[in-house]
Amino acid sequence: MAVVRQHRPSPWRIPLVRELAVILLIKLALLLTIKAIWFSAPTVPPEGTAQVAAHLLATPPAKPLPALEETPR
Repeated sequence: MAVVRQHRPSPWRIPLVRELAVILLIKLALLLTIKAIWFSAPTVPPEGTAQVAAHLLATPPAKPLPALEETPR
């Protein structure tokens, strides 16, 4: 007894699948282009590490005085 398998068509023959694949490839190319143009390397300001260290290691500012609020009647 022979087993007969049905041939399934390739998903690439469906127009919607092809269109979605092309759109996704275009979006991926645009995202990679934008990343390469605007986010190529991090920018560190001069004396940036010293400023960060001073900010992190500084003593915290004094707590502000509580606001004077009216009491309900």
